[in-house]
Amino acid sequence: MKFQSRRSRRRAFTLIELLIVLGILVMLLAFVGPRVLRSGEKADIKMATVQIGGFKGALDNYYYDMKTYPTTEQGLKALLREPEDLGEDSKWDGEYIDGDSIPEDPWGNPYQYEWPSTHGNKRFPNIWSCGPDGEDGTDDDICNWKKGSSESGDELDELDQLEDVDNIEDLESMEDNIEP
Repeated sequence: MKFQSRRSRRRAFTLIELLIVLGILVMLLAFVGPRVLRSGEKADIKMATVQIGGFKGALDNYYYDMKTYPTTEQGLKALLREPEDLGEDSKWDGEYIDGDSIPEDPWGNPYQYEWPSTHGNKRFPNIWSCGPDGEDGTDDDICNWKKGSSESGDELDELDQLEDVDNIEDLESMEDNIEP
């Protein structure tokens, strides 16, 4: 009989063994958890950047048809439905994006739109997400202009300058003005 009681005790884990295993699992989660959460945040930021890029392409198509971008008041909705203030002779040929509505950013907030631009490249509308905190004008905003550059938009980065080149003479004159 004494032999059977030893055998039944060996089949179960002791409380100490369970606590040790539980402690190890908690420590693993403490190390891995924040990394997993950060990768989710990076994915949301990347998704917002991709969506803003999609708006850029749709706005380019709108511009090719209309020879202007939608006003701030018309907003991104002009990519889905013809604005009422365009008139009968409008060349609007949308829908310029797929879907029934303008997508929200990954945090459930609407994208912001501004034309004429007040930031970055003055020749293209400003599009931005208020970011994870949902507040406009904070450091976590995701936008289609280069942060930290001149707020007036007078300074253009090299890519913006190359978009202005209409012919080879313009490019050559730009090269002459570059300091070695």
